[in-house]
Amino acid sequence: MMNFQENAVCKLFGIEYPIVQAGMIWCSGAKLAAAAANAGALGLIGAGSMYPDVLREHIVKCRSLTARPFGVNLPLLYPAIDQHIKIIIEEGVKIVFTSAGNPRTWTQKLKDVGITVVHVVSGTRFAEKAAAAGCDAVVAEGFEAGGHNGRDETTTFCLVPAVRAAVDIPVIAAGGIATGAAMAAALALGADGVQVGTRFAATVESSAHPAFKEKIVQTQEGDTFLSLKKLVPVRLIKNKFWEQVHEMELRGADAEELAQVLGRARAKRGMFEGDLDEGELEIGQIAALVSDIPSAQEVVRRMLDEFEHVLNKLARYRSNH
Repeated sequence: MMNFQENAVCKLFGIEYPIVQAGMIWCSGAKLAAAAANAGALGLIGAGSMYPDVLREHIVKCRSLTARPFGVNLPLLYPAIDQHIKIIIEEGVKIVFTSAGNPRTWTQKLKDVGITVVHVVSGTRFAEKAAAAGCDAVVAEGFEAGGHNGRDETTTFCLVPAVRAAVDIPVIAAGGIATGAAMAAALALGADGVQVGTRFAATVESSAHPAFKEKIVQTQEGDTFLSLKKLVPVRLIKNKFWEQVHEMELRGADAEELAQVLGRARAKRGMFEGDLDEGELEIGQIAALVSDIPSAQEVVRRMLDEFEHVLNKLARYRSNH
């Protein structure tokens, strides 16, 4: 049996396994966060697609569904960020993952009320800034990931050891991680845990539209593309909307023009309402390895089984001399 009692991520969050279910917009509601938490991972509610009152509802519902630790993922670019922060504090949330912004802005305020703060980074210099801002851990997210991404296009395999060497706080690897083998590789590279998005997006408990979940299962190698780099880089499944964006980017469209075509609720249209042509379909490259729609508990179980299998396989290379 595996023993994660001394694992830095497990100790930081009070969880069984060093696995974080990513707080994805339109996918990560109370149901998924609670299911991941009940499976021994850290469940995250994705606040980026929620109005403040909706976020409060999900926090309350998640607490009713699990007695285990869960947190909230909070994009710092969100317009009503101050209201979200207020609700998170009022509802007694103990763990917050921040992304897409300067961690210095809110980290100390959150820590002053006893909240553990983790910031998502795409490069070493951002990891160093997060550590300097007082963050308790960082998520080192390679450009394989879906959702908001790094402009430098550094892969997880390169990013994780670089971030590990740069900071003394726990490092959580993200981007292209959906299996126990990838978890083993991330820990071998120096990560203390892993954050998993795409694999959890295609689960029974995910709040994504069934059509989007099926689209994830159908996605093959080369079907996703890092887009909108002049706005906030995001990895998209190629569809009619992506083709429009891609053509605009090829002819040099500026951020303002791209923002206009993106408009409001484009991601909701695709991921939550199931418009596979005109919607924004955010997903990671690892979708090519996703072939079914299991429960969150099954995802965690498979990852742990494969993780143990890989460690046993690697142990064969150890000399007895």
